[in-house]
Amino acid sequence: MTFTVRSDSFSDGDYLANAHILSADFGFGCQGNNQSPHLAWSGAPAETKSFAVTCFDPDAPTGSGFWHWLVVNIPPSVTELAVDAGNSKSAKLPQGALQTRTDFGTPGYGGPCPPAGDHPHRSLFTVFAVGVDRLPVTADTSAAVIGFQLHFNTLARAAIMGLYKR
Repeated sequence: MTFTVRSDSFSDGDYLANAHILSADFGFGCQGNNQSPHLAWSGAPAETKSFAVTCFDPDAPTGSGFWHWLVVNIPPSVTELAVDAGNSKSAKLPQGALQTRTDFGTPGYGGPCPPAGDHPHRSLFTVFAVGVDRLPVTADTSAAVIGFQLHFNTLARAAIMGLYKR
């Protein structure tokens, strides 16, 4: 069985709706609702002990991309995240899941908001099937360390891409 991810919020390669774009509260000039999109996955390896979800923009003009969302330690019985699960006030994340620090400096979803006039940026939403129950991280762990942990503990991965430009 192939590990796959899909979304009721967007199709792979489509532009993201305003609901998923960064809100004005962040001060970057975008006017979205900052809601993480729905994600659902299937076909994970039988050995999966947890899942992780990330959102990464490889096109950000930083030299190293931009991490918009990181969630780890999602229980293996969970196969989807609801719209706005990345909002810490929504209580939509499953019990035990942990959001870690993004490149905005805090845990939780921060939608795309590339520079005005730039080319379309890719938001890569990746689900990782992880071979350990819990990654040894905290909410303040950097995206680089999360990536390091995932590198050594991932059994399979599946991704879906959304676009955005302004």
